[in-house]
Amino acid sequence: MESFTIARDKSQWNWTMMILVPEWTTTEMFAAAVQQVGKKGHPARLDDVRLETLSEGLCVQTLHIGSYDEEAELLEQMHHEFISSNGLRMVGKHHEIYLSDPRKMAPDKLRTILRQPLEPV
Repeated sequence: MESFTIARDKSQWNWTMMILVPEWTTTEMFAAAVQQVGKKGHPARLDDVRLETLSEGLCVQTLHIGSYDEEAELLEQMHHEFISSNGLRMVGKHHEIYLSDPRKMAPDKLRTILRQPLEPV
């Protein structure tokens, strides 16, 4: 966790990028879409694309406004102060929901939901 919250050592991060797809998307529809994209030149990492459901239950979340590289202090408070002081512990994977387009917005105005699945201790 320290490589994420303190050192911000991105080379140590293991992450997955997810996009929302409609619930009615079937595995057959997904496979057909991947096959269609593959016909257009087989982009790098296409073989890593998968259809997955995210179901996490109890979570703590907060809104961060600012640069992605400035999340560390808020994450430190969330992970090491709020969660433990409320009789909870982290389970599952931390994730972030990006509400802003960094190509169109100044870094100090970016909005990101920081989220951590939990369970009672």
